Amino acid sequence: MSSRQTHTVNIAGIVRHLPLFEVAPGVRIAIFNMLGDTNVVKAAAAALAERLKNGEAEVLVTAEAKSIPLIYEMSALMGLPYIVLRKSYKSYMGDALSAETVSITTGKPQQLFMDEKDQSLVKSKNCILVDDVVSTGSTLQGMEKLVELAEGKVCKVAAVFTEGDSDWSYVVALANLPVFVE
Repeated sequence: MSSRQTHTVNIAGIVRHLPLFEVAPGVRIAIFNMLGDTNVVKAAAAALAERLKNGEAEVLVTAEAKSIPLIYEMSALMGLPYIVLRKSYKSYMGDALSAETVSITTGKPQQLFMDEKDQSLVKSKNCILVDDVVSTGSTLQGMEKLVELAEGKVCKVAAVFTEGDSDWSYVVALANLPVFVE
């Protein structure tokens, strides 16, 4: 059994204990990984869908990978199509669009790609960007750039959690995770 410290959260009525991991010297964050946690995915998707239900959105957009089950469930609940921006290019993606991001969990630049087939789904549409955790905003910036390159418009941003002290008032989120600085 691990003696790792945790941070307790309530996600739409479900309690979880998120493990704390150091991401920089003296800086720890609570790691939220909903992959495989069907109860959390369903509860979070329902809560976010409820908060977003009266909007003008036509398409949901996320980046792979941890938020894929969330966006799938939100799509089913909201009756909206969704697309997943990939972190690596595959030849079947055709004339894909790309944008660079830096994730707090990897700390390195990454590329996001929008498949050629998804570009027509986004063109002239109002899109909601969906993520599991918004930490630095870099992934959101990459997603927004790709939506704009595909001639779509970002009308909302949604996440299960925001993280840290930044002004995340524009994000529809269920809660905020603290950053633990020692």
